[in-house]
Amino acid sequence: MRRALFLRIVNAIEGHDSYFQQRADATGKLGLSALQKCTAAIRQLAYGMPADAVDEYVRIAESNAIKSLLRFCSAVIEVFGDEYLRAPNEEDVQRLLAMHGERGFVGMLGSSDCMHWAWQNCPTAWAEQYSGNEEMPTIMLEAVVLRDLWFWHAFFGMPGSHNDINVLDRSDLFYRLTNMDSPQCNYSINGNEYTWAII
Repeated sequence: MRRALFLRIVNAIEGHDSYFQQRADATGKLGLSALQKCTAAIRQLAYGMPADAVDEYVRIAESNAIKSLLRFCSAVIEVFGDEYLRAPNEEDVQRLLAMHGERGFVGMLGSSDCMHWAWQNCPTAWAEQYSGNEEMPTIMLEAVVLRDLWFWHAFFGMPGSHNDINVLDRSDLFYRLTNMDSPQCNYSINGNEYTWAII
């Protein structure tokens, strides 16, 4: 992660949640900084590190690492959710249709794809359930991502033993599409008029 992005996240979260603000204890000694708490949370998320392992690197106790992780995840959703974790609005839909229309995909909002993410620390009891064609356990991610890296849909957590069709069957995106709950738009293909976007 780039330093500027990391500091932007830390500053936004520190301003949003007082837990991340550095405070002095009863003896006047400064406690953990926002940098320490956010670093501990990100290392747990990025590398699958157990909470007690970040102590050596970040100098934070296991209980504080766990609390930092939980508060970090909640704060990221609250601070950045409206901007980054949202479905396309009407303006976005028009931009998406124009962008894909330039490439010959009229009426398309995006392309959904699934990938397997290796789960190195998978519990042994779950390993078979999370292993498919891959040699190691995986978790599946289904996403619709634009070239500017805007994830406007993500469905994560299905066991790796599933295939793409099983994941799509459980995806809220395709549930909404089959119930005609997708953004409305108008476009024409071969003289036929359509009002529902396609994925």
